[in-house]
Amino acid sequence: MNIQFKKGALELCVLALLYKQDRYGYEIVQKISDQIVISEGSVYPLLRRLKKEGYLTTYLQESKEGPSRKYYRLTDQGRDHLHVLNEEWKQFSEGVNQLIKEGDFNE
Repeated sequence: MNIQFKKGALELCVLALLYKQDRYGYEIVQKISDQIVISEGSVYPLLRRLKKEGYLTTYLQESKEGPSRKYYRLTDQGRDHLHVLNEEWKQFSEGVNQLIKEGDFNE
């Protein structure tokens, strides 16, 4: 998949994954990797940026499987940002799909 597609959608994917439940970093990477090919190194800088911008908070929680894990939680500001990004994504993807349909190159 085109790397520019992934870069644009990764922020939306991370915020969407955190909408219903808190998750730790590796869990987020695995959930995204189940759907699209990404490098683990692309998610952690994004998580740090989203936290710095106030869209996420973090807390440590003990794990039965090893050291404590850093969990990420969506803030109210993050929820608002997710809704904005989701609307933008819908408009963008509908526009692209319409243009592809008009191109009708799949004959």
